Amino acid sequence: MTIPIDLAILTLVVISGIGALAVKDLLGAAIVFSAYSFLMCLAWACMGAVDVAFTEAAVGAGVSTVFCVAAVFHTTRRTKD
Repeated sequence: MTIPIDLAILTLVVISGIGALAVKDLLGAAIVFSAYSFLMCLAWACMGAVDVAFTEAAVGAGVSTVFCVAAVFHTTRRTKD
């Protein structure tokens, strides 16, 4: 029963990872990176590593998102190709 859930989370992790690389807007990339980190938190929780999931939620989805958004506001939002 958990295999379809694991596959769905894995698929969303891959999609959000590719999306974070493909987005040209840096604020959008930071938000997609936050979603990636949240999905990794769900993956760790499904595997039974609750302590790692809690750390990923606190550091990955919380603190690093705030730092990335703050860095974007101190620079330009769009990348130059």
